[in-house]
This record gives sequence, C-alpha cells and structure tokens, in this order.
Amino acid sequence: MSEQPLPESAPHTTQDQALHVDPTATVSPDARIYPSIRGTKISIGAHTAIHEFVVIKAVGGTGDIRIGSHCQLNPGTVLYSGSGITIGNDVLIAPGCVISPANHEYRDPLTPIRMQRFMPSKGGVVIEDDVWIGAHCTLLDGTHIGKGSIIAAGSVVNGKVEGYSIYAGTPAKKIRERK
Repeated sequence: MSEQPLPESAPHTTQDQALHVDPTATVSPDARIYPSIRGTKISIGAHTAIHEFVVIKAVGGTGDIRIGSHCQLNPGTVLYSGSGITIGNDVLIAPGCVISPANHEYRDPLTPIRMQRFMPSKGGVVIEDDVWIGAHCTLLDGTHIGKGSIIAAGSVVNGKVEGYSIYAGTPAKKIRERK
C-alpha cells in the first residue's frame, strides 16, 4: 500500500498539542502512533515519512518525541518516549530499529521488576542532523549521536557518538571517521 499524506480533513494537531504531524509529512496507515496520557508531546516534522509498521508510543516516562524534517523511519522501527527522543533533520532510520530511552528498575530482588517502575533518566536519546542508523540497531537511554554519523546494522548504542564517525558493534565502538 502506498503512503499518502494525511488528508486535509484530518487533524494534524490535537487540541492539547499532544500530537503534531506537519501537513507535508507522510504517515502510513499501517503505522501506529499512541499519544500520551501523561502529557508527552509527539511532533513529526515537514517531509518526514513514517513507514508501515512503525510504532511511536508515549510510554515509560514523560519525555517528548520530536522528529525533525526530511527524516525516514522505516518498517518495524519502534520509538518509546521514555526520557525523551530528539531526532534532527535528514535522519535515516533503517528497518527494525528500537529507540528506548528508559530502563526498568530492578535492584530490589524482593519486588517484581514490573512493579519497580523506572530508573532515573540518563538524558534520553538525541540524534543530531544527517545521521544514518542501520537496520536492527538499538539506541538506549543516554545515547547522543553527533551530526553526520553512521551506526552500523545490529549495533547497540548507549553513550556519546562523535560527529562524522562510523560506529559498530555491541556495544557500539568507533571504527573510523566518515570521509
């Protein structure tokens, strides 16, 4: 099924501004965006494409999800709001990626993990402009990817990534600069 811009009759902004989709963005009818019940804001920038089977869910914290312009979120990618996600402009996210800026608390062995809520934030996830995230990557709380970087397929990122660099592995390590 081809992706179409949201119809002009569809609201691009809810009354409380919890969800804003730029009118030039495309959201597949097979994508799922779950707005917040706690006040998290989700915004999708101009000319950004949210492809089929992408899930964007306000859960695991009160951080906002901000997606810049001219971005591509490919099938099977999942974003959980957690401590917040900021995606710059011209960012490519390949299929099957997970961005989850939240960590379950687990240190009390007498209490089930599901009842321990979440650990304090490590700063959310920030992806600067002109970044390419390869297929099946996982970006964890505290990730900050510098401008112009590439993350190789299958990598797990949980810290600072230098700009214009290529990182790969689990955990992701710098393998070279982008030239």
